[in-house]
Amino acid sequence: MSILINKDTRVITQGMTGKVGQFHTLQCTAYANGANCFVAGVNPKKAGEEFEGIPVYASVRDAKAATGATVSVIYVPPSGAAAAIDEAVEAELDLVICITEGIPVHDMIRTRYKMQGKKTLLIGPNCPGLITPDEIKIGIMPGHIHKKGRIGVVSRSGTLTYEAVGQLTALGYGQSSCVGIGGDPINGLKHIDVMRMFNDDPDTDAVIMVGEIGGSDEEECARWIKANMQKPVVGFIAGITAPEGKRMGHAGAIISGGQGGAEDKLAVMEECGIHITRNPAEMGRTMQKILGSGK
Repeated sequence: MSILINKDTRVITQGMTGKVGQFHTLQCTAYANGANCFVAGVNPKKAGEEFEGIPVYASVRDAKAATGATVSVIYVPPSGAAAAIDEAVEAELDLVICITEGIPVHDMIRTRYKMQGKKTLLIGPNCPGLITPDEIKIGIMPGHIHKKGRIGVVSRSGTLTYEAVGQLTALGYGQSSCVGIGGDPINGLKHIDVMRMFNDDPDTDAVIMVGEIGGSDEEECARWIKANMQKPVVGFIAGITAPEGKRMGHAGAIISGGQGGAEDKLAVMEECGIHITRNPAEMGRTMQKILGSGK
């Protein structure tokens, strides 16, 4: 089992005919069951064409009607990406993953307002996507570092998603699902939303949660974990200065009003029973210690 996507998911690529969309669509179709999962592209100017055998449709609604797809991934440039999300929401897809970085904040504010009361879930924007190892990947993460298993990963940082996964795999721990939610201030699913899914997933035994400085999402999630989570959680905050002196995290992360600092977040997480590490190189080993002790 997995959360959000599996080998039977059918995917539309919005922006498939651009260079970035083409490159990552090929990477995704080459991974596990991807050749069967990616069934359509969308470009109103190129409807009726194909890319590597994948048909292109004029709209998301047309692509959904023709293929039965329930998920889309977006590689549309920043100026049109919010409108692409809107189109997928209006077509009533189950899930939209927006990879695009640099979408104007006011565009995303409008889009999030339009999404109120709609069925569609959003991951991103400015995210690496998500993967269910050995079944399907949707996004830009390197597939080869993943291994099927029972550890969930949810992260605001794309690079640290890969780091956490790489460490787990090196230690022999596979992943149930890995979700990069993105670091933009206006986005879709939060840590708490994904953590609820992992808590309910019978094939996830534990979770690595990577946050970033800025905002209060991690603290909100930590308090929910304390009250509800039945599985151990390892936590790290990007933005803390690692022992080797490097500072981790998105350059655009904002601390405002004296809140959102890395140490503040880690303190709340620790108080809530999360097994924190201040060193990004120790995420996997921290999980190994927890699982080895049976906690």
